[in-house]
Amino acid sequence: MPDSSLSKTSSILSAGVLIGCLLTTCAYALIERSRHTSGKSDTVVLKLGHSLDTGHPVHLAMERMAERLEELSDGAVRMRIAPNGQLGSETECIELLQRGALAMTKTSTGPLESFIPEMAIFGVPYVFRSEEQFWNVLNGPIGDELLVSGDDSGMMGLCWYDAGARSFYTKSTPILQPDDLRGLKLRVQNSQTAMRMVEALGGSPTPLTFGELYTGLQQGLVDGAENNPPSFWTSRHFEVCKEYSLDEHTRVPDLLLISRSWWERLDPEQQAWLRQAAKESSEWEREAWRVRTEESLKAVEEAGVHLHYPDTKSFAERVAPMHDSYDGTAVGALMARVRETE
Repeated sequence: MPDSSLSKTSSILSAGVLIGCLLTTCAYALIERSRHTSGKSDTVVLKLGHSLDTGHPVHLAMERMAERLEELSDGAVRMRIAPNGQLGSETECIELLQRGALAMTKTSTGPLESFIPEMAIFGVPYVFRSEEQFWNVLNGPIGDELLVSGDDSGMMGLCWYDAGARSFYTKSTPILQPDDLRGLKLRVQNSQTAMRMVEALGGSPTPLTFGELYTGLQQGLVDGAENNPPSFWTSRHFEVCKEYSLDEHTRVPDLLLISRSWWERLDPEQQAWLRQAAKESSEWEREAWRVRTEESLKAVEEAGVHLHYPDTKSFAERVAPMHDSYDGTAVGALMARVRETE
C-alpha cells in the first residue's frame, strides 16, 4: 500500500509538471504570436477627436487612415476616432492636444490661427488665384513649413485635407456684389481674420459655433453664413438659406494635428507608418471631396436653392486694403511667397 500511494502521488506530480509545461509553452507561443502580429509587445492607441459627422469626406478619410495605419504597423499602432464633437469643439480639442490629454485632432485653420498666427493667411480673401495654385502651395515648401509651425505650441501637422472654397449663403438676399452684404449679419468662424474679411466686404460678422448656426439662422440671429458646398448640404442649412453665391472668397483647409508629446513617444518606425497613412488619406480625401462637392451642389439646387456665380473681381478689389494691412508681417511675407507660386 505505501508503494502504491507513493506511485500514485508520483504520477500526479508528473502529470502536474507536464500540464504546467504545456501551459507555459502555450502561453509563450501566444506571446510570440502577439509580438509577431503586432511587431511589439505593447499596442499604441492614438485617440483622435473632431467635430465632423461620420458621413463627411474628411471623417471617412481618417477612417481609412486608421485602417491603413493598423495594416502598416501590423496592429502595433491603432487609432480610435471620436467624431461629432464628442470631445469638444475644435478649439477645445486643440487645447487638449497641447496638454497631451488627446493624441490627435482635425481642425480647420480658422480656429488654429489663435495658436499659430501664420495660419491667418488662409482666412485672407482672394490670396490664391486658383485651386491648382492652392494645392501647389500646400504640397510645397510653404505647406511643409506651416505643418511644423505649431511646434512651440506643442503640436505638429501631419497632412492637409481639402475643405474646398468658402462662399456666402443667405436666407433671402443673393450676394452678387460686395454692396449686397451691407446690413447683413453673417456667421463666421471664431477667427479674427474671418471677421475682418466680412467687415471689409461691408457685412456684420457674427461669431457662432457651427452647432448653433442652424438655430441661429431660423431665429434670425444671423442672416446668413459662409461655407463650402458639402458643409452647406450636410448641415441642412439649405433648408433655411435659399441663396448660395459661389464667390469662393477663401480656401480654408483642414489640418490633421498630433500632440508633440504623443509624437515623441513614437519610435521612428511608428512615426513613418503614421506619416504614410496620413499622406495616403489626404490623397484619397481630395478626390472624395471633389465628388461630394458636385453631388452637394446638385442636391441643394434640387432642394430649391438658387445658385449664383458672381464676378469676383469687385470682391477682390474691395478687400485689397486688407491685403495691404499685412505688409511687414509674417502673414504678409507668406502672401508674397504665395503670389510667386505658380
